[in-house]
Order: sequence, then C-alpha cells, then structure tokens
Amino acid sequence: MTHLRRKGYNETMGRLYIVATPIGNLGDITVRAAETLRGVQRIACEDTRQSRKLLSHLGISVPLVSCHGHNEAQCIPGLLEILAQDADIAYLSDAGTPGISDPGSRLVRAAREAGHVTVPIPGASAITALVSVSGIAGRGWWFEGFLPPKGAKRLTRLTELAGRNEPFILYESPHRIGKLMDELATAAPEWRIVVGREMTKMYEQIVECTVEEGGRLVASGEIPQKGEFAVLVWSGKKR
Repeated sequence: MTHLRRKGYNETMGRLYIVATPIGNLGDITVRAAETLRGVQRIACEDTRQSRKLLSHLGISVPLVSCHGHNEAQCIPGLLEILAQDADIAYLSDAGTPGISDPGSRLVRAAREAGHVTVPIPGASAITALVSVSGIAGRGWWFEGFLPPKGAKRLTRLTELAGRNEPFILYESPHRIGKLMDELATAAPEWRIVVGREMTKMYEQIVECTVEEGGRLVASGEIPQKGEFAVLVWSGKKR
C-alpha cells in the first residue's frame, strides 16, 4: 500500500485508513479498498456483523474491533495503542464513506493529534451518487444529513435550509419519509425533489418530481416506505 508522506507525522508509527465501502451493491468496492483491507493488521468497524459480510465476500480474514457511535470514546485509546505499535488500521462504517454521516471523525481527529498518518480510501457515497443523477446545475449544495427525529425543530430547520436558496440533501428513514414530505410541503412547497431509495441495491428507485408529487407518490405507495432514503431538495431554477 502507498500513502502520501506528510510533514510533521511520524512515519514509524501505524497508519489509519478511512475506507469507503459499498452502499448496497458489493460490486462497488474498489480495488484499492480491497487491497487496503487485506494489508492492515486490524479493521475497526461500526458493526462487525455488517463488515464480516463484506470481508467474507472479498475473502479477507483480519481481526475486527467494534468502534461505533456509542463506544467510540472508549475504543479510541486501544486503537491508538495499536497504531503506536506500528500496526496499520482500517476503519469501516456500515456502508459508504466513514466520518461524514457515520462514525469515524472522532477517531480520525484522535489519530492525527497523536501524530499518525490518516489516509482516505475514497469510494461509494450516497450523497455524491444522488447528486450525480439529479441534473442540478451550479457549484453549490448543502449536505444536512438526518434532521432531528421529532418536534418543531425539524420544520424550523427545513425552513432555514430553504431560506438559503440552494440545493440541500437529507437522509431519512422509511418510518419518517411521509412526515418529511408533509414538512417539505410547508417549508418549500414550490421546490422540486430528487428521491433516491435503496440506491445501488436490487430495488433502487430514483424519482424526480415536485414536493407535492413526492407526497402523493409516498402516500400512494408508488414510492414505498421501505429501505434507505436520500432526498435532494432544490428550487428548480437554473443557476
């Protein structure tokens, strides 16, 4: 494996690789990601059960360490100790690129502060996948991720996002996608949306429509309330 030599980092210590993994279709794993996973001494992951499925598919057998949002603070010292012994570690979230909407950013900060090289291994991301098929023009869009699950804060935040007058991207669960459509009808009734459901998976669905149409499609079941959702919201105006 190769990596950039960065001034100020101790090259005699282990490296931390942040590895993007498929968001659904296992065929989207990159050659470089597979090579990296084969070459490290430990793989830290958000969910060992999920990561074992991918590693089994690739024929990789490397010791796993659980490191997720609820235990990240507790597991970081042990991972830093492994890195200090000149052993390389790869970090995986359940799917996609770690440290964006998934855990990993705290581990990256700790590793960098301890003087270790952190190496991105890019690949699948639901954000860029959705933008690539959206057809929106211009250079700017905002990634919001998950809204607060309950309360008036959701609608308040949506209103703030619409007030920016630029495209924004949300993640949403199947249990709240209907609620999101109702809220968008209040916060941005004239806007358009691109809904990505189960992207790269067997039942992938990409729908571009108005906010009003989106609500109707979800209510009628034409956009099933099943699977994982990413939603791009934009004014529909050329920029």
